[in-house]
Amino acid sequence: MNLYDVYPLFDVNIVKGEGCKVWDEKGQEYMDLYGGHAVISIGHCHPHYVEMLSGQLKTLGFYSNSVINTLQQELAVRLRKASGYDDYQLFLINSGAEANENALKLASFTNGRTRVLAAEKAFHGRTSLAVEATHNPKIIAPINANGHVTYLPLNDLAAWETELAKGDVCAVILECIQGVGGIRMVSSEFAQGLSALCKQYCAVLICDEIQCGYGRSGKFFAHQWLGIRPDMITCAKGIGNGFPMGAVLISPDFAPVYGQLGTTFGGNHLACAAALAVLDVLEQEKLVENARLVGDYLMERLKELQQEQPHIVDVRGRGLMIGVELDIPYKEVRNRLLFQEHCFTGCSGTNVIRLLPPLCVTKEHADAFVEKLRRCF
Repeated sequence: MNLYDVYPLFDVNIVKGEGCKVWDEKGQEYMDLYGGHAVISIGHCHPHYVEMLSGQLKTLGFYSNSVINTLQQELAVRLRKASGYDDYQLFLINSGAEANENALKLASFTNGRTRVLAAEKAFHGRTSLAVEATHNPKIIAPINANGHVTYLPLNDLAAWETELAKGDVCAVILECIQGVGGIRMVSSEFAQGLSALCKQYCAVLICDEIQCGYGRSGKFFAHQWLGIRPDMITCAKGIGNGFPMGAVLISPDFAPVYGQLGTTFGGNHLACAAALAVLDVLEQEKLVENARLVGDYLMERLKELQQEQPHIVDVRGRGLMIGVELDIPYKEVRNRLLFQEHCFTGCSGTNVIRLLPPLCVTKEHADAFVEKLRRCF
């Protein structure tokens, strides 16, 4: 049997990881400034993470959601403390797309509406309604194109108010820092205005924190820079440091109903052990603060490089979610970074290099990367 060939692959086979480094099968070391699409939060193969998962697997890997799982309860308490959402409820699933699907589903159950507003260049997943809310017609199959979603310009509050005022909007879903869209930032004025409009027109505000959340921005959630408190928050990627997991944080205004949402694997014992290990390390090693400090430093160094390198037209982002926009296609620069400088990065569109390193990255890593990038032009 052959693999279903949907991924354009680099000719690199990664077999080992540690911290912010990975190695291929030939023993070549690489700096990882992409973290597998922002998944690696506390670093590859962190000893505490490995110990927690290994210990849990020796005891119990899985049992269904038909019985009490005290690890889920412990995770809810710990996440409440880490995020500052003391009174919110936690629903656990397996991925970011599932998190967004369940958030949108719950919103529709609550207000009976079916229309969703999403931003231009948004990415919210590849399944069902999540992919319909993703602004990329190439990945929306005819069966998913059901006319539920209206895409609007980011930070254009008047355009969003025009649609909300029609009174039929079920939910607004928003990445406070767009990832796949090119590290595009939501302004505080827009976020606060949009939040007020959602309350005025009884639409549910969902913040998609799947890529920008879990400490990556320098606060636990990126929307916390903007002075808003959404009705629901969706999480994945960094929550499990590579173990498949997703979550929805749900306002106390939503009353749970038996059977309304459900999952076979969500919140299983191994997943909870992974998530608890991540929270342990985030707290003990002060990685959210590190994301802010090292992120600010890396942005400053990249802006210095911009002054001497005319092909860099913009450096933007927050914390360890950074975009370097070029006036040339990124392909050659990114290939040189990988194959000559042995450094993994991400990309967006045709000309934005994305940096999403593990939150344990250091200023020394930042300095080394800037020198690597300088040599690639």
